[in-house]
Amino acid sequence: MGRLQDRVVLVTGAGQGIGQGVALAAAAEGAHIVAAGRTLDKVEKTADDVRARGVEALAVQCDVRRREEVDACIAATLDRFGRLDGLVNNAMMVSLGPVLGITEKDARRTWDSGFLGTLWCMQAAHDALVASKGSVVNLGTGSALRPDPAGFALYAGVKEMVRTLTRAAAVEWGADGVRVNAVIPNGMSPGLQMWSEFAPEEFDAFVASIPLGRVGDLEQDVGKVVAFLLSDDARYVTGTTLMADGGQAYLR
Repeated sequence: MGRLQDRVVLVTGAGQGIGQGVALAAAAEGAHIVAAGRTLDKVEKTADDVRARGVEALAVQCDVRRREEVDACIAATLDRFGRLDGLVNNAMMVSLGPVLGITEKDARRTWDSGFLGTLWCMQAAHDALVASKGSVVNLGTGSALRPDPAGFALYAGVKEMVRTLTRAAAVEWGADGVRVNAVIPNGMSPGLQMWSEFAPEEFDAFVASIPLGRVGDLEQDVGKVVAFLLSDDARYVTGTTLMADGGQAYLR
């Protein structure tokens, strides 16, 4: 039996990248998965891959920027499975570039998808997580901890607000038995892929500086860490950020 056997885990942004890796890793540990995302055919593909691992899956089209769609996603989860044990907030629209280049459109969509989307999901899932004594894992970014975050002001700034939200909720929800943690991953996510194209020389230097010598695998290196935090093996861990980064020096 896996460490998440028969639990129900909702993953946002599950159609690709880290969200997909997390969904597959949790499924490998026995969890039934709700794969949520803006593009239905992408999350349906993830759901098919999850079912191939011998567990149940539900694909839900959900734009986390819209509270009504978040509420509908939670309702669909409870209607299908009757419970919710884990919430992984991964969905976020990425915008990179210098401070003077940030537009109102960039700022609104990054804030709405990153901070507000995470907040809406946590609020909507709260009662179900209290009932199951469940757990939340929010995704952060190492770019926020760089000594030189040039080009990452908007993306990294919003992700740091998500980490602040994580710590606040961990304190406020601890008495309810709900744990809330964050993971800063180092995996070939769409955001990291974008960076590799935005600043290829800097990206190559980044990879060369990883002590373990590689960018992490989304399922095996990042997803399994998230699955651990969702499980009872981490039952006394809350309000913390776990680095799944291959030992990246500047994150220490």
